[in-house]
Amino acid sequence: MRCENKNVERYRILKDELIKYAKLAVDLGYKTLVLQSGEDDFYSVDRMCEIIREIKKLDVALTLSIGEKSFEEYKEYKKAGADRYLLRIETTDEKLYKKLHPNMSLENRKRCLSDLKTLGYETGTGIIAGLPQQSIDSVADDILFFKEHDFDMIGIGPFIVHPDTPLKDCESGNFTFALKVMAITRIIMKNINIPATTAMETLNPNGRIIALQVGANVVMPNVGGVEYRKKYEIYPDKICLKENPSHCRKCIEGKIKSIGRKISDNYGFRQKI
Repeated sequence: MRCENKNVERYRILKDELIKYAKLAVDLGYKTLVLQSGEDDFYSVDRMCEIIREIKKLDVALTLSIGEKSFEEYKEYKKAGADRYLLRIETTDEKLYKKLHPNMSLENRKRCLSDLKTLGYETGTGIIAGLPQQSIDSVADDILFFKEHDFDMIGIGPFIVHPDTPLKDCESGNFTFALKVMAITRIIMKNINIPATTAMETLNPNGRIIALQVGANVVMPNVGGVEYRKKYEIYPDKICLKENPSHCRKCIEGKIKSIGRKISDNYGFRQKI
């Protein structure tokens, strides 16, 4: 999704099609949906609020993951009905953040997360485990940052090298290391939501199930069109590129039941005890 990458086939899913996918998700039994995209000015505040209001008519919890916005923009999305917002900080190490995001600001990223908390969103963030030049101390500081700000959802995925990025010659992260970071985060923050990411399964065929057994409690199947999935290649060998949404639902449901777990039928809000 990096804007300098000219090998990506850019695309937009417009309102009517988005609503169609949302309705399909509801028909498949989902009670919480995520809208995720790159940062695209085409989706103005008015357009986004219209989409949010239409999806909220389906009686679901709605999460946005659409990047860095102003306080006023976040406020309008909340007024339209958005419940949650996901914005990975990726690393709280200022030097590492600047190296990975030379045209962005760690302070602005933190400002966005603070704004979201202030506005009453359930706020999710997270890191990429195994980034080049990432230290153990840095990861420990990340976990303490999560705890200090009491975020509601923490995504922890392994770094996977992509050939169309400046990091193409680096080593990918380690599956076991990502699991350990996840497990420690769960010990530190006992009642938050932690997703078992598809990236885990890219590194290990049973990655999501293993993640669910060491601290994760959420899975996020894709209900978007198969024709878009190859274009959304944030790392190579991404799983489930050809499976339709119904198959994905049955597949992950079977895996969850195989370890003695059941799927919640509620809206997925953090259960604070």
